[in-house]
Amino acid sequence: MSFNSKKQLKEFLSEDIGKGDITSALLPKRKISAKIISREEAVIAGVRHASEIFKLKGCSVKIVKKDGSRIKPNQTIMTIFGNAGNILMCERTALNLLTRMSGIATQTDQLVKKISNKKTRLYATRKTAPGLRYFDKEAVEIGGGKKHRLKLDEMVMIKDNHIAVSDSLLFLIKAAKRKYKKFEVEVENTLDAVLAAKQGAAIIMLDNFSPEQIKKTIQVLRDQKLRDKVLLEASGGINSKNIAKYGSTGVDIISVGSITNSVKGIDMSLEI
Repeated sequence: MSFNSKKQLKEFLSEDIGKGDITSALLPKRKISAKIISREEAVIAGVRHASEIFKLKGCSVKIVKKDGSRIKPNQTIMTIFGNAGNILMCERTALNLLTRMSGIATQTDQLVKKISNKKTRLYATRKTAPGLRYFDKEAVEIGGGKKHRLKLDEMVMIKDNHIAVSDSLLFLIKAAKRKYKKFEVEVENTLDAVLAAKQGAAIIMLDNFSPEQIKKTIQVLRDQKLRDKVLLEASGGINSKNIAKYGSTGVDIISVGSITNSVKGIDMSLEI
């Protein structure tokens, strides 16, 4: 079943409103205009979703800065027209999503710029807030990254705890090969990387490898004519301070959980 973003936005709004916005109910019934302004530089993401939240309560919206736009402090992102109570009822839900998604897009953009090898792609992980994965991953794409898996049913990924349960990486690889054409394997050493490559893994995640360890592993795979048969993913402990080093190793993918699980939202406000 495909994801229904409008349904999710309705649930977000309902969660915040509860039985009704009793403060805004005290206001006179009048039409107003408002605008959302960014207080800092950012890559904007979530504009269309924030717009939809206001529309759910009968407001009309004019988008000034589209998703993916770069914005400077005090620039207007959108203007909203409608009943005062309805605009204020939607304010916090819209801002929460917009500031979070823009924070993810901005951080992703900053990390992508640090990767000198343009063939190396930055990927998000499944380290997202429950209920927000679709929006978090969309923000990563807007910032220039890639989604990776949205759900567990999209691709087999054999990780350390799977191996711990089965006691055998080879057993799990053979089980995966019987049912699926494509699978990924997480490894913690060069020997297992070679094993996974020989057994037909499409992607090998080099978990918590240093840049030097990655370079050595790539050389071993090249020596055995295996490098071109797999995509290599670097993961674990990668941040803005060391991502340039990882980007220079020759890996195909760098996955960073912090872009979605340690989000610094962009400072924005709604002004009437």
